Amino acid sequence: MTGVQRQPAGHSLTIRKPYFDLIASGAKTIEVRVGHPKIRRIDAGDTLRIACGDESLITRVDAVREYGSFQAMLDAEDPAATGGPDMSHDQLVAAIRDIHPPEKEALGVFALHLTVP
Repeated sequence: MTGVQRQPAGHSLTIRKPYFDLIASGAKTIEVRVGHPKIRRIDAGDTLRIACGDESLITRVDAVREYGSFQAMLDAEDPAATGGPDMSHDQLVAAIRDIHPPEKEALGVFALHLTVP
C-alpha cells in the first residue's frame, strides 16, 4: 500500500513594508514567525502569499525549521537572510523582539525559508 502524498497548500501572511521590500528584492529569504496554529500548518512545498497594504507577492516555502527561542534560531540561521544584509545581529534581535514579545516567543520560533519564483 502506498502512502498518500500531501498536496501543497496556500497560505497568506501580512508583513511590515521594509521586510516586504527585502523579500521582494530577494535579499530576505527567511521569514521569522512564532508558533501560532496558522504558522504550524505551513509546510515545505506550500505557497505563501506575502501582503503589505495593496502589494502582495507569492513565494514558495522551501523549508520550515522550528526553534525554541529567537536566539537559537539566530545561532542556526543566516542573519542576512533573516533581516536583510544591513542589519547587525543585535539590530535583528531588537527588531524581532519588537514584533514578537516574550510570551509569543514561548509558542516556538519558526524560520520559513522562502523563494520568490
